[in-house]
Amino acid sequence: MTKYHAVRTDGYASKTEARRAGELRLLQAAGKISDLREQVPFELIPKQVGERNVQYVADWTYLENGVFTVEDCKGVKTPEYVIKRKLMQHVHGIRIKETK
Repeated sequence: MTKYHAVRTDGYASKTEARRAGELRLLQAAGKISDLREQVPFELIPKQVGERNVQYVADWTYLENGVFTVEDCKGVKTPEYVIKRKLMQHVHGIRIKETK
């Protein structure tokens, strides 16, 4: 069990995330989405002298009706996640689709 009481399921961080992954695989099989990828890293702040880079790792990315979508399954929105969500929009112009 994690600190937020999520139970790892089928290799995913939570039951909710495992359920959503299954839904997305079905949507891809049905042709509703394409190019489904999991755990996709995005650099938010490059490496600097004496510091590591900062990145956000999306739960999934895919194309839906030709539109690139970044999706994250969130139970708890930590302060770190909120900052990274804002940086994704500022640095990459990408608004994260949040699912529960």
